[in-house]
Amino acid sequence: MGGDMNTDIQAGAGTVAVRETRSVCPYCGTGCGVLIQHDGQRMLGVRGDPDHPANFGRLCTKGRTLHQTVHGADRAVQPLWRDRDSGSPLPWSEALHRAAEGFAGIIRAHGPQAVAFYVSGQLTTEDYYVANKLAKGFIGTNHIDTNSRLCMASAVAGYKSSLGMDSVPCAYEDIDLADCIFLIGSNTAYAHPIVFRRIEDAKAGNPNLRIIVADPRRTPTTSIADLYLPLKPGTDVALLHGILHILIWEGWIDRAFIDTHTEGWEALKALVQDYNPQTVAETCAIAVADLRRAAEIFGTARAALSLWCQGLNQSAHGTDKNTALINLHLATGQIGKPGAGPFSLTGQPNAMGGREVGGMPALLPGHRDVLNPAHREEIARFWGVEGICPEPGLTAVPLFQAMERGEIKAVWIVCTNPVLSMPDQAQVIRALARAELVILQDAYLETETGAYADLLLPAASWGEREALVTNSERRISHLGQAIPAPGAALPDWEIFRDFAYALGAALDESGQPAPAIMDGSWTARAQRLFAFSTAESVFNEYRETTRGRDLDITGLSFARLDRDGPQQWPFPEGAEKGRARLYGDGIFPTPSGRARFRAPAYAPVAEDIDARYPLRLITGRLRDQWHSMSRTGKVTALFQHSEEPLLEIHPRDAQRLGLKDGQLCRVSSRRGKVVVRAQVLATAPPGVLFLPMHFGTRFAPAGECNRLTLPAIDPVSGEPEFKHTAVRVEPLAFAWTGAILALLDDEAQFLAARAVAQGFPYASLARIGGATQNGFLLRLAAEEAPPAWAVREWDRALGIGGADALDYQDLRRGVSKRICVRAGRLIAARLFGETETLDWLRELLLAGTDIQPYRHALFAPTVPQQLGAQAPSHTVCTCRGVRETVICAAIAQGAKSVEAVAQACGAGSECGSCRPEINALLRAPVQEAS
Repeated sequence: MGGDMNTDIQAGAGTVAVRETRSVCPYCGTGCGVLIQHDGQRMLGVRGDPDHPANFGRLCTKGRTLHQTVHGADRAVQPLWRDRDSGSPLPWSEALHRAAEGFAGIIRAHGPQAVAFYVSGQLTTEDYYVANKLAKGFIGTNHIDTNSRLCMASAVAGYKSSLGMDSVPCAYEDIDLADCIFLIGSNTAYAHPIVFRRIEDAKAGNPNLRIIVADPRRTPTTSIADLYLPLKPGTDVALLHGILHILIWEGWIDRAFIDTHTEGWEALKALVQDYNPQTVAETCAIAVADLRRAAEIFGTARAALSLWCQGLNQSAHGTDKNTALINLHLATGQIGKPGAGPFSLTGQPNAMGGREVGGMPALLPGHRDVLNPAHREEIARFWGVEGICPEPGLTAVPLFQAMERGEIKAVWIVCTNPVLSMPDQAQVIRALARAELVILQDAYLETETGAYADLLLPAASWGEREALVTNSERRISHLGQAIPAPGAALPDWEIFRDFAYALGAALDESGQPAPAIMDGSWTARAQRLFAFSTAESVFNEYRETTRGRDLDITGLSFARLDRDGPQQWPFPEGAEKGRARLYGDGIFPTPSGRARFRAPAYAPVAEDIDARYPLRLITGRLRDQWHSMSRTGKVTALFQHSEEPLLEIHPRDAQRLGLKDGQLCRVSSRRGKVVVRAQVLATAPPGVLFLPMHFGTRFAPAGECNRLTLPAIDPVSGEPEFKHTAVRVEPLAFAWTGAILALLDDEAQFLAARAVAQGFPYASLARIGGATQNGFLLRLAAEEAPPAWAVREWDRALGIGGADALDYQDLRRGVSKRICVRAGRLIAARLFGETETLDWLRELLLAGTDIQPYRHALFAPTVPQQLGAQAPSHTVCTCRGVRETVICAAIAQGAKSVEAVAQACGAGSECGSCRPEINALLRAPVQEAS
């Protein structure tokens, strides 16, 4: 299955000979197989790999546009020293020398615990392994954590606490075999669209399948629910204990399994006696009947499967929530058999691979623990070093707090954007400002964290290097290299290797005492520990650390993965295939061989509401964007569904606050504030708000949600509580508003628009367009109009000028407008002081309409009524560009199913990511009638 395949692709009037290289999508942990279409130098397209068992050829909106994210002027192609000459390029030798000198000086003066690494679940297994060996085996610091701490750490802690090891015991095929699926704390339709498509298929193929969805918000995932539980934010433990209480009362437990294969039952049974249905229903703000129905569906199921994600994990009590859910499976014996088990959905493409190699502060390769002396000795002996530091390093939030205190002097950040993604953004910025040396290793130049980096190192990106990754179901895939990395960019593991060589030389020169081992010097030590020449050579070494362990993969090789396709672990030497599910024998990797019931008491959220901050804020993902938009922010199509961070607020709250749909508002917490536009929706109950996590200074300078969130963390997992922040909301009415929209001649105009957006109390920048048109829309607001000289400079930078420009000024009202026309078509518009016609002008621009019939109205304060213009509706189907109004019209004309809608207007006929939203539209009249 591996390697390139030669193909001819039709291109216009002829054909272009291209190759296809097998890879895996670099977004979520579903691990979808992708075929990269390329000519050896540039990516030309992508399609889903029909042979990959994670997706069988399907891709979501993000995966379908991957080839559009690789090339561009924002790629990092040379090392840059930003502290010296505002970004002077350096050769690799000089860049690594400077990094090594900085680290060596700090290590000599303050010891190895004064340096740290903050890496990413988007790194490959080889990258993770070499980074971990560099930190723990060479430098001697356990301060290496990953942004996976922000999404999967509580699931890891829950698995280890209850089952004995960090292993997802299920497989995607269990979705097809279950007759109960319990989705809790996961908007799967948005966060894992291809998994959701599989759930849809299972539902269509099995009329006995019942689906429960528990979530404070009525998300698109609830469109498939037989039972929806709109629980109060943070009350998951109470809900799960309440379900267990009913399971016990009704006799829907497996006493034989409990007695034979578990321990701790009596303590848990005694605890949940107090979680009676009435009390739990009041705590969770749900109906008693719905709680009982959930217990009945789960308790009487032949095979019950639970799926969850950040709604359970991102909490100061995330580990408790995970163990409480696993308790349900242990109490009913719903584990280790087809269609059953607790199945966490991984947030990033290789978060699991990072844990496998020990790329976290308390871990060592092969699922070993830093706190275990035998494990430390095993790895020290394997690596040939004198020992491993016995104290776990700092997890993400404490690490940045230690940096602000001056205890961490240098940090190496890799393939992640903590300035945007970490909670309490202001604290992270203070920490980076305090650090003596900040190194950022990334494929993209313009991330929010880049502004605080002293040294930027260019890394190869997706499709530009060979690698391995592990997806949510423990399936390892081999990614091929399709094209060379741009400029001087290198695979991350090669950068770590070469830095180790440079650091060894710098430590020797600084007089740092060399370890008392046979190497004799730091230089010799580095050359021996990092004698890697290929990604495969790194994998071969890592593979040996798994021998005899729970994740034994000694039977795998690059050649075998290429021949037989992606494989699940464990896959020990001599095996013919991996294991689809774990614990089928009822034996668990605990000292007693039994799974452990845990009995956590329900505890409230870390920061509750009060009179000053009376509303609850949830943060989360959008369907078509990813993390901090370093990739997806390059793709015009991915802005069609959501152009800016909108604050979802219930109509009752909006009315009480005097806030209208589309109006600007200020959201404040105890840590900061944002200015965003309101979206009045009844997706969550009164008092609960939602704000997306993706937008930073590049697209919404005043809308970064982690200005608000708090750094409270789970005491076991270290995961922050992103899912609940106490806030207040105030309507805003700025004295001046403006907007600029334009078609792009080149990317420089978009970068110029980004520069204009900075400094405004509100700004939102989005890409607009379609298959043939690419442009931008910049919305602005302030207390006063910008000076005329600044407007003239912006017009020049944005290309809004020339002989085709028409101007209108009304100095008395503070209105300044410019319209640009080319060949009778609108190509740009600047509306300052008056923006009511923005949506109409946007429609003219994107449609390429001949504007001659409308010239009299181009500068009108409002759209003339006789033109009948309406504001554009929300785009539902990104693939086909189909709007909500078109879909609603198809429904009104008789389309009664997603398939009928697809036939009528094309929506939902391609990737399927919009199908849940179409389903919700189909069901909307029924909901209103009820």
